[in-house]
Amino acid sequence: MDIKTATSLRRLRLVSAPEAVSFLVLLVCSVLKRTTDFNAVPVMGAVHGVLFVLYVLFWADAWNRAKWPLGTAALYFVLSVLPTGGFFAERRLRREAEDAVIASRARKEGVVNA
Repeated sequence: MDIKTATSLRRLRLVSAPEAVSFLVLLVCSVLKRTTDFNAVPVMGAVHGVLFVLYVLFWADAWNRAKWPLGTAALYFVLSVLPTGGFFAERRLRREAEDAVIASRARKEGVVNA
């Protein structure tokens, strides 16, 4: 894995958890708007919107650079629209990065020919 691919995956991983948190907070704010006089939906909607757009841009870049199969790319996109999906995407991307580092070190040390 080259440095640009690793960077694009890292950016996607770093934005996935905040995007999931903003989605959950937006859902809570929506409920509070309907049940109380508290209305933070315009602010949280804007915050979540920016994070979602960043996620989609970083997802497209990661898909292009990592050459994911369609199923993997679709999974990461579906996780972006589920309320807690960003947490699962972050965990899976972290594992992919760790596996890539391990494989790179093994190739460098001559342990494997992969």
